Amino acid sequence: MHCPYCGSKDTEVVETRDSEDLETIRRRRSCLKCKKRFTTYERVENVNLVVIKKDRKREQFERDKLISGIIKSCEKTRVPIDDIEKIVTEIERELRSADSVEVESRQIGQMVANKLKKIDKVAYIRFASVFRRFVDVEDFEREVRRLIK
Repeated sequence: MHCPYCGSKDTEVVETRDSEDLETIRRRRSCLKCKKRFTTYERVENVNLVVIKKDRKREQFERDKLISGIIKSCEKTRVPIDDIEKIVTEIERELRSADSVEVESRQIGQMVANKLKKIDKVAYIRFASVFRRFVDVEDFEREVRRLIK
């Protein structure tokens, strides 16, 4: 492991912890050269998932891209980043346990929407407006009415 501050290869693990989901290991490291500390995360490398987009093109599943999209929906809400990470971890686990390594983007979007609906209605509406391609105010109104019922 290279130190992100000085680039030295001489580092040591100071502390190791499992994450809550038991899917990731967090390691605190210390550089033996510059003495600075940094954190790394270790995750088992899984079979690559392939996302089938609306135009039928295929691309590799990117966890960070999904996190980024959810963060945009959750801006100025009270949804903590830990909850977003948990949503993505749950979705990724569900996708990887499926029979196929290919998944349609609309299925991923629906999974995100279902989870956001349970934790924050505003984040859900924001996400749904992009995911479902709301065109006008009436689309927003219909979705809000569904939420209220």
